[in-house]
Amino acid sequence: MHRTPALVLRSVQLLVGLFLYGASTALQVRAVVGVGSWTVLTQGLENVLPWSFGVITVVSSVVILLLWIPLRQRPGIGTLCNVLAIGPAADLVLWLVPEPDGLVARVLLFAAGLVLLAVATACYIGAGLGTGARDGLMVGVHERFGWPLWLARTVIEVTVVVVGWLLGGDVGVGTVVAAFVIGPMVQPLMPLFRRLPWSPTRASGAGAVRTPGGGETGAARVAPCASECPPTATPAPSSAVR
Repeated sequence: MHRTPALVLRSVQLLVGLFLYGASTALQVRAVVGVGSWTVLTQGLENVLPWSFGVITVVSSVVILLLWIPLRQRPGIGTLCNVLAIGPAADLVLWLVPEPDGLVARVLLFAAGLVLLAVATACYIGAGLGTGARDGLMVGVHERFGWPLWLARTVIEVTVVVVGWLLGGDVGVGTVVAAFVIGPMVQPLMPLFRRLPWSPTRASGAGAVRTPGGGETGAARVAPCASECPPTATPAPSSAVR
């Protein structure tokens, strides 16, 4: 496929994935059985700031992006879209979807949110246009201080969960479930997006890996899995950086 049409289709894929990511986060919030690590922090900040969930998501992403500067990370177009798109999408779905009644309904809504999150993560990563702000933070710590990726992610996400919980964020069974199942759910979906006609891996060859800034390198550099991938999950292979 020619480069310009492929880039347009990859951009559409990116935006669809980011919208679904925000929607999936909102569904987990509405389920009230526990949410992912960064969402715990966002909910906690809702208790101390006069802003909506989505606005806090955008502002916190900008703050995290500023931390890239001393870590020498470079944003891609996907990074900027990530910062701007996920929060408004989450606010929209929070406005549209009411909180369900009964435990069964909550569990089903949470499960739907997890499935949607896995699809959204693979879709967004597969576009290969740059990582999210939170993933770039993890990669930056890994590269600047020499920490293993798993240790960098674990330290960062445990920290945000503890801070979010102290501020009143929703830590529950769903938080633990999400930490263990998102990675394995995303993993088998990634090849589906790598086989799309406009996929960057198809265009660049199977050995190419997209870096957080959106550029290509050899397979030596590993990209993280998605904006809120769990600390316990192995980062999903991607064309990007979830």
